[in-house]
Amino acid sequence: MGSAIAAATVGFLMAGSGSTSRPAEAAIAPQERTGAVKFYRIDQIPLTEALTAFADQNDLRLSYDARLTRGVRTRGLSGQFTTQDALRALLEGTTLTYRFADNGRSVLITLAQADNGVRNDAGAESLPPIDVGAERAVPAGRPGNGSGGDAKTYNPKNTSTATKIDTPIMETPFSVKAVPQQVLQDQQVIRVEKALQNVSGVLPMPGNQGLGDIFIIRGFFNDTIYRDGFALPGVLGGGTTKRYTANLERIEVLKGPGSILYGRSEPGGIVNLVTKQPLETPYHAIQQQAGSFDFYRTTIDSTGPLNEEKSLLYRVNIAYENAGSFRDFVENEGVFIAPVVRWNIDAATRANFEFEYQQFDERPDPGIPPLGSGPAPIQRTRFVGDPLNSVNKGYRTLYGLNWSHDFDENWTLTHRFTFEHMAFDNRTMFFGKANADGTLGRFYNQAPDTTSDRYYTTLNLTGKIDTGPVRHKLLFGYDYFHIDDKLVGLRNCCVVASPFNIYAPTYLPYTVIPVSPATIGRLDLSQEWHSLYFQDQMELPYNFFAMGGFRFDSATAVNNLANVITTKEEQVSPRGGLLWRPAPWLSVYGSYSQGFGAANSVLRSDGALFPAQTSEQWEAGLKAEADDGRLTATFAYFDLKKRNLPVPDPLNPNLRRTIGEAETRGIEFDVSGEVLPGLRVIGAYSYLPFAKITKDSDASGGYRNQGKRLYLAPEHYGSFWTTYEFQQASLLGLKVGAGVVAVGPREGDQGNSYQLPGYAIVNVMGSYSWRIGPTRVTAQLNIDNLADEHYFVGSNSGNFIMPGAPRTFLGSLKVEF
Repeated sequence: MGSAIAAATVGFLMAGSGSTSRPAEAAIAPQERTGAVKFYRIDQIPLTEALTAFADQNDLRLSYDARLTRGVRTRGLSGQFTTQDALRALLEGTTLTYRFADNGRSVLITLAQADNGVRNDAGAESLPPIDVGAERAVPAGRPGNGSGGDAKTYNPKNTSTATKIDTPIMETPFSVKAVPQQVLQDQQVIRVEKALQNVSGVLPMPGNQGLGDIFIIRGFFNDTIYRDGFALPGVLGGGTTKRYTANLERIEVLKGPGSILYGRSEPGGIVNLVTKQPLETPYHAIQQQAGSFDFYRTTIDSTGPLNEEKSLLYRVNIAYENAGSFRDFVENEGVFIAPVVRWNIDAATRANFEFEYQQFDERPDPGIPPLGSGPAPIQRTRFVGDPLNSVNKGYRTLYGLNWSHDFDENWTLTHRFTFEHMAFDNRTMFFGKANADGTLGRFYNQAPDTTSDRYYTTLNLTGKIDTGPVRHKLLFGYDYFHIDDKLVGLRNCCVVASPFNIYAPTYLPYTVIPVSPATIGRLDLSQEWHSLYFQDQMELPYNFFAMGGFRFDSATAVNNLANVITTKEEQVSPRGGLLWRPAPWLSVYGSYSQGFGAANSVLRSDGALFPAQTSEQWEAGLKAEADDGRLTATFAYFDLKKRNLPVPDPLNPNLRRTIGEAETRGIEFDVSGEVLPGLRVIGAYSYLPFAKITKDSDASGGYRNQGKRLYLAPEHYGSFWTTYEFQQASLLGLKVGAGVVAVGPREGDQGNSYQLPGYAIVNVMGSYSWRIGPTRVTAQLNIDNLADEHYFVGSNSGNFIMPGAPRTFLGSLKVEF
């Protein structure tokens, strides 16, 4: 050949061979197949992702040499195209070409890159094909990205949290929103709660004295975080420590009961942390952050191949944090290490080995007490615990193995196993409401030796079949979940502390309150869940999409000390939805789902566990896209009920009681994407006019809260964040951003005995990036609560109210290469 040509063979084999084939298609001539007109909408994304989307839309199998497309981006396409015209548009400007094979059941496409830069349909030398399955799992990132997709996007197109199958959000009949990597970077998100302020209907709850990732979602308490689809519930109804975000790619939120896929989920929704995965392209970054109140954090992110064949890939994320607080005496120190290794065994089989280690040494912070009908009027810095007797120190380890195998282009088997171990010393202080003169009754609670072990495994079989005009994506699954919680602590909760006045505080000097052997109690509780589930996603004629399925759960709880089964329940939970896409930019959907919840982790006064919560939700909404999908919006109406809702027992804050039923109804609006080149937005708004306890038959202790509003459920809540990255040549690398978070008044406890005022805070940022050879350097400054608003984040539904942080500065210097 006259010039050196690098070429790869890309085989698009018609999916559905054998029993799943479409008989009518087998006889279609090549010219008819390639001339078929379809609607395509593919953004300006890496060419690898574009070709994958094209293959999926046409039920084709794609294989090629990933070296030719690495770092190449498509200009995208939107509209009606023949197969030939669609490929030509995807490859426009890339110096790559294609060729169709003259075969009635397959289409052979050749990508060629010649020295003369001219695309050629003939004469290309073919390199051995490489299955795209590996490329899908390990997308090739670009320098400065560190992820497999478009690093700058505010608007991910697909999500797997809603269905456990990678599905376009516009074709998912449920409300789901992703907070992508770029938002996490622009807002300098260090804890999960800050990221979720970008999602409608999700508010942080400072439960367990600020030691856990706990949220209010659609009006309901949620202390169960998911990591890559695996449940990580709080220990005995609370958290252990907040999870680091150093190894997170994005955070996805599925609204409503998700137990058909995730088991012991809360009805408000699922918060799923999607972790960073190894990349074929080497990428390394180190970031140093420093901010107000002696905050220092160092992170390292490194990924790339371990061998020349790139069959072994690695990624490791490391974080070290040492921080004070605007709150007196509150500080923390932590270390986080998260390596992962991927082995691409062959074109059809992949395996991941992962590990996480988190060490923490922090001071629990109960906040401030209520006084009368609101928060006590004291400084937001005031610490009302005891510094020497407030401790949360321990570690968390996680081990994971997951693998998948493609039997063919239609069927894939996936198995995942995760084990998590936690051990910690937790010593906290409780108190009631403050008296008018400032005196406050306080109590010590100690759990000096607590451990928790969790085992989780799941086996999923996914497949594609066709039945006449209906295309099916099937999911068959089995889950097993086991928890062992062991606690050594005070038998009767609390020991009376020394007198304290919130206006003139005094603290014990150099004294640690000893635990008397007579007051020591032990808990040894186990939970075990077996679950089977099935789901069918159907693509119907006339742009209808349906989803239906069910889950069978068998849950058992055991008090190991008494050798007594405290709970044994079984339930079938259905789920279904219908979506219609009358135009490429619009989807209309409705759905119904039931939930079998996670209340088994909280304790009754007799040491037993409550029956599991159950829930049900009706939802309807609209999803819309603008500017070829660069900007999306979701509007949803929901009606959600929850039964056996646990709330703190006012006679013992370590324990719970139940209310019969609670219900929330409201609307939510979310928007995210790129409005103009460089101008990106993400916003959320929720209106919750009804959020009440509808049944409360438990009148023990003289309280009955039927008709009361749910705590921390504001009627109005919204946020908006926008950034602009300058496009002018003289200002390239400069970015500015600003946003606001506004929350309406809320009830502080289930009895509605005091209220938290509403607030609005303004946050801003600015960054500048420049290159030094192959290295990119980014300097960034974020200012949160710019106007220094005095506000309250929330309460624990009892007597702990957490003040919000004052004006806070956070600077960062990041080096990527």
